Amino acid sequence: MKTDDFLAQIDEARVAEAVRAAERRTSGEVRVFVSRCPLRGRAADARAQEEFRRLDMVSTTERNGVLFYLVPADQAFAVVGDDAVHAKCGAAFWAELAGAMEQDFARSDFTAGLVAGIARAGELLAAHFPRHDDDRNELPDGIAHDW
Repeated sequence: MKTDDFLAQIDEARVAEAVRAAERRTSGEVRVFVSRCPLRGRAADARAQEEFRRLDMVSTTERNGVLFYLVPADQAFAVVGDDAVHAKCGAAFWAELAGAMEQDFARSDFTAGLVAGIARAGELLAAHFPRHDDDRNELPDGIAHDW
């Protein structure tokens, strides 16, 4: 799928609100990134890790960021978390989260898939990284991209 066609199907306001809603309950940070660059045989999670670093998500105070990385050209996506998040949830959580999103994505309901995934990630983050009184939003809430 062309990236522009994918983005045309996304309700960006709803996705950004899902990010804000998740972050209201946690000190964690959530981002969504859509890449125009095809994977060219590389694994989506490996590219997601690279983008995680490029977006400076490794600099959050508690190392508790989560990135939703999407590559419409390859119909691929990955969800990755920083060290502290991965230590709390393990690989099974990421597989369960991706599986739930895939159901919506298979129906081309990309907004619903993202919103559900973000909400689920927010639940995990809230359980392990509750919001502090002095918490500040460390990363932008909107959909980021590479163009």
